Amino acid sequence: MTFTVRRVQAGEWGRVRDLRLRSLRDPVAALAFLDTFESASAQPDAFWRHRAAQAAQGGPNGQFVAVAEDGEWFGSATVIGDRDAAASALVVGVYVAEGHRGAGAVEALFDECAAWATEGGFTELILEVHVDNHRAQAAYERCGFTRTGEITELENGQEYVMMRPLVPVAR
Repeated sequence: MTFTVRRVQAGEWGRVRDLRLRSLRDPVAALAFLDTFESASAQPDAFWRHRAAQAAQGGPNGQFVAVAEDGEWFGSATVIGDRDAAASALVVGVYVAEGHRGAGAVEALFDECAAWATEGGFTELILEVHVDNHRAQAAYERCGFTRTGEITELENGQEYVMMRPLVPVAR
């Protein structure tokens, strides 16, 4: 399968919303996301416009999407500077739709997140994954993430903190 991975554009807020709602319908969404379909679908358009603008070029975050040859958006990952650890960039909202998994999309999404983070001077990517979400844990390990030994307690249960070191960009 041929696909591209690219950063979202601010004007694509409707597609950002639609992909997020699709991800929240996934059978493991309750483990993977700190959001629900009902909550996200109730958000006004202004929320989605702001979210897309924040993740587009020039915004403080980077959201990257996997796009099939036919234009279908089927995957996403967002990376933000971690407020708690100056050297870390936090990856959230990782999703690849069923039917597209195993084709390299999650790897490509993480590579774009890593490029964004290294350009920003970060030295590691971190993420949290629910202790019962074995599918995601395996995918993240394939992408170079390892458990830090830290476990966080969230509304939906315990999550492992995982880290992927980055190679600094020569300046």
